[in-house]
Amino acid sequence: MKVTHGLFLAGFLLAAPIASSSLAAQDTRIGIARGAVPDGFTLADAEGGEVDLAEHFGKNPVLIEFWATWCENCEALHPRMLEAHEHFGDRVEFFAVAVGVGQSERRVRKHLEEHPVPYPTLWDGEGVAVRALEAPATSYIVILDDGGRVAYTGLGRDQDVDRAIREVLEQAGSD
Repeated sequence: MKVTHGLFLAGFLLAAPIASSSLAAQDTRIGIARGAVPDGFTLADAEGGEVDLAEHFGKNPVLIEFWATWCENCEALHPRMLEAHEHFGDRVEFFAVAVGVGQSERRVRKHLEEHPVPYPTLWDGEGVAVRALEAPATSYIVILDDGGRVAYTGLGRDQDVDRAIREVLEQAGSD
């Protein structure tokens, strides 16, 4: 488990310069490969229950954002996430995954009390989601299409989340 956090932190430090710049349409590989079908995993939610993400894969598109309370890129990306949820929340399932690096579950809950989000926030204290989706850093977003395949990956504060979701929905013929 410490190895996972160490690898994530090393990836975060290597990706930090990239994360602060805009990435066009994600032509370069970031994290899990497009077209991959990730294994499902179960994480605790902010209320203390459990969410089995496998139950959500392959039905509707799913957006998963990796974030941390200390992440400046995540904070800058937050308004785009809220707008995207407002526009597409009826067609796309949103999940925020709080990574277990540099923060505690208690700190995440306190942050959510002060800054609530309208979609489930999950706790990845063991790095299960980080490994499954090959998250290189925080502010990493993965969108799975309605077949459960990776359709988008992105990193950083300047992602055009609305456009990424529209493209996934258009490919599925849902928009």
